[in-house]
Amino acid sequence: MEVAVLPDLAMIITHLVTKNGHEVLSATNMSEDKLRDRDPYADEAFDRDEPPFNMKGHEVMAGNKYASCETPSGLRGRLSLFDNIIQNSEAAIILGPPPRKYKHMYDNLNELILFSCIGCANQYKLVVKLLKQKNIPILELAYPTNRDEIISLINRVNDFLQKLGTDEIKPGIINDDNLTVELRPSNKKITPYEFRNIVNEVEQEERFNKENK
Repeated sequence: MEVAVLPDLAMIITHLVTKNGHEVLSATNMSEDKLRDRDPYADEAFDRDEPPFNMKGHEVMAGNKYASCETPSGLRGRLSLFDNIIQNSEAAIILGPPPRKYKHMYDNLNELILFSCIGCANQYKLVVKLLKQKNIPILELAYPTNRDEIISLINRVNDFLQKLGTDEIKPGIINDDNLTVELRPSNKKITPYEFRNIVNEVEQEERFNKENK
């Protein structure tokens, strides 16, 4: 099956997808082998024959169908990159952002390779929303903060991938970590900041539905 992984190219998850016989949908068509071989500090390592460098014509405009003309062009451009993922994904694994005041387990480069990063927060949230609207199997995971949580994440991802395509995994969201709309672990108390974000999410969904009727 074709599986979307968010954030894009989080190696701790993409490796498990290919290992279990599925295909990772990537915004840049960057395979696991290419990612392992390339020098992250060398500009010449970029493949000019892959997105976004080879995008042209209607491909550049693909993001316009997901957002109104008032949306910043940068966001619509990023959505164009993710059009293949949004359209063709048959399942998705979504890793939430790191907790606030998170103490890094590894150096920045290794953590970026393992877990990637959400990049543009607005694009990340909108892609998550669009994937949820597809009614496909989705596994939501909290960002791991220690060794035990990493082991648990790997086991749950493997279990999800091994059961994909069977009656054991139905379309819908698996949220065993009790994550909020921000994909962070839920607290007993909701802060004013979190409440405002929930309201914003609902308002954005209402505007999106009105614009796409």
